Amino acid sequence: MSLNRNEKQAVVTEVAAQAARAQTLALAEYRGLTVAQLDQLRRQARAQGVYLHVLKNTLARRAVAGTSFEVASESMAGPLIYGFSEDAVAAAKVLADFAKGNDKLVIKAGAYSGKALDAAGVKALAAIPSKEVLLSQLLGLMQSPVSRMARVLAALSEKRGEGAPAEAAPAAEAAPAA
Repeated sequence: MSLNRNEKQAVVTEVAAQAARAQTLALAEYRGLTVAQLDQLRRQARAQGVYLHVLKNTLARRAVAGTSFEVASESMAGPLIYGFSEDAVAAAKVLADFAKGNDKLVIKAGAYSGKALDAAGVKALAAIPSKEVLLSQLLGLMQSPVSRMARVLAALSEKRGEGAPAEAAPAAEAAPAA
């Protein structure tokens, strides 16, 4: 299906808006995938907040011109699906996870922070845990010294026989009722 000039401009504008919000671009060749497989990939991408779109390469080059993703323009050749994500690893992770179960999806390239990534770079980016996992790991790391100190103090208290709940009961009985 051929697009007229206005439709092409609308596509370029939409993709440029996505590129302006995104941190990561991942490119993959989708040759040989069925429509059902592409629909499944799109559903997974949508669930992760990834903008996934099959584009003409010339329109994609125009859309990323002047952005940090322009460095990937040289890799834009062949039948490609473009994944943009605001999360630094989401686009790479969605494509890499789908490629593990389907050998017809081949990761080609990407871009992150103004640097072009090859296929190995996109896969390495996909291996990084998500933002939520990293934040929970950081919180666990920050809580670790506090919880260790609390356990040490509790162990010392037990060792000395200073059980606060045992001493609180007789004091409550000795108090007069008002």
